[in-house]
Amino acid sequence: MKILANDGLDQSGIDALTEKGFEVITTKVPQELLVDYINENNIRTVLVRSATQIRKPLIDACPSIEIIGRGGVGMDNIDVDYARSKNIHVINTPSASSESVAELVFAHLFSGARFLPDSNRKMPVVGDSEFAKLKKSYEKGIELRGKTIGIIGMGRIGQEVARIALGLGMRVIAADNNVGRASIKVKFYNNQFINVDIETEPLEGVLRHADFITLHVPAQKDGYMIGEKEFAMMKDGVAVVNCSRGGVIDEEALISALDSGKVAFAGLDVFINEPTPSKQILNHPKISLTPHTGASTIEAQDRIGLSLAEQICSILQVY
Repeated sequence: MKILANDGLDQSGIDALTEKGFEVITTKVPQELLVDYINENNIRTVLVRSATQIRKPLIDACPSIEIIGRGGVGMDNIDVDYARSKNIHVINTPSASSESVAELVFAHLFSGARFLPDSNRKMPVVGDSEFAKLKKSYEKGIELRGKTIGIIGMGRIGQEVARIALGLGMRVIAADNNVGRASIKVKFYNNQFINVDIETEPLEGVLRHADFITLHVPAQKDGYMIGEKEFAMMKDGVAVVNCSRGGVIDEEALISALDSGKVAFAGLDVFINEPTPSKQILNHPKISLTPHTGASTIEAQDRIGLSLAEQICSILQVY
């Protein structure tokens, strides 16, 4: 069986599948050529990340497809219900990248709290001539310990963010329409641990009381989750991080909130116009930026590859 990993696959997954007799193709096929490539090569399994779109027309045009796999959590680039109605298996790896995404959230938070985006821009330019001036301009950094983090979306990633935040000594509040309570297990050395139950609350409460806000929700179909109205509810000097999906935050409203001081800083891993984010966003001195790399760690990619391989073998009963 031929497997097309169109957005790439970790070597661990390739090795696991190859050992079972599969041919894994990692050639990046452009979206407009995908139908022809799948049909010409009799591809039965297509694995994607966030770049490749698997929509109804492609599904209809490629009768050889038996499995569609998404390396990651969200499957908004796949017409999941339609594929399943055609008896196609649709799989993903919902827990494989949770830790990596959560750690990136805190990379952005620590970066913003200590002015690293602006400092990293200016130090190479004037660090040798205006060292004292720069030191003075960054003297009002803040600690995360003791502050309140508001988590919007308490799925696997949101819960991992909560776990790290609790370990840092932060107060955690959360909003999620589908999760009423989350029990967070914080592990220590020698098998010691504590369990902390977090009751979710209405979104408005989280917006009003959090010092830091991080979003972990699916792509929005009906407008922005965070726009001008929501920014107005937030504390002055709040920080906002989005490592979920582009379009969750109104970027124009975010820039206005940053310019006015309502938002002290932001961290963005995802953008409205990926892969061509706006220049305004990319050049803003108060935004910490990463190019959709939440799951881009060696460990996460290894887990994603192995998880996909295990699921494919299970579906096809290859042992």
